[in-house]
Parts: sequence; structure tokens; C-alpha cells
Amino acid sequence: MELEEKIGVLLKAKHLTLSTAESCTGGAIAALITSVPGSSDYFNGGIVAYSNEAKMSLLQVSAETLEKYGAVSRETVTEMVKGAMESLKTDCAVATSGIAGPGGGTPEKPIGTVWIAVAYKNEIAVMKQEGDLGRKGNVQKAIYNALFMLQDRLK
Repeated sequence: MELEEKIGVLLKAKHLTLSTAESCTGGAIAALITSVPGSSDYFNGGIVAYSNEAKMSLLQVSAETLEKYGAVSRETVTEMVKGAMESLKTDCAVATSGIAGPGGGTPEKPIGTVWIAVAYKNEIAVMKQEGDLGRKGNVQKAIYNALFMLQDRLK
């Protein structure tokens, strides 16, 4: 059984709903979740908020957070995951924001830096992914890190 199928089984068994808030993963997490037949029973929707404007208007990320910490930060993904749960009325959510590459990195936030947040009811777990595997590799790694984190929370 694939990871996204295992997550679907857990969500269904617990009668929970899921939403996503994605930046650097561009909706790929939502696409994997919805590739499972019957996912409409537990998946409410996803928001791809690539720009700061979209993060603010669709996910209620504050301008102050973006100004002080940047889009690629613990603080931003925490606000993104809360915004997804609120906007899409779900029990759980996953959020990603990072620098997939090949450009855009800085010494403080090198290419491959991705922040991932998973919310389950009132608990939020956050992780920082590091290491440049190339754009595709960075995105794939973020997708699976997010899904593994979600699975761990649901168990």
C-alpha cells in the first residue's frame, strides 16, 4: 500500500478531514492525496499559495511574519497550516514553503531549504528540510517528508 493510501485509511478510520497549503510543492501533495479513490471522503481541498500576496489573502499569513521571517520560515508554514485548516474547515492540514532551486537560495536559506508543517487538531509539528537534491529532488523529498509527518501524527 502506498503512503497516500495509508494516510487515507487513517483519515477515514478516524473520521478526519485534510487540507493542504502548498508553495514550493505546487499542489503535488494534494494531487497525491486525491489520486486515491474515495479521497473525497476526507480531503476538503488544497491551496497553492506561491506568492506572498496569495499566502496573505488565502491563508491569513500576516504581512509582519513575511517581513520579519520571510516566506521560507517556521513562522510562515505555521501560519499557512493554520490558515488551511481555517479556510477549508478541516481537522488536519499540511503546509510547505521552500526554495526548490536552482536559483533563489541565500547563505541563510540555501537551495533545498523547505519548511514543512503538519497540524492535527490543536497540535502543530514543524520540520526544516535541508540539502539540495536539485529542483525535482527537493520537491519530491518535501512531499514525502510532509506525508510521513502526517502519517506519524495520525497513528
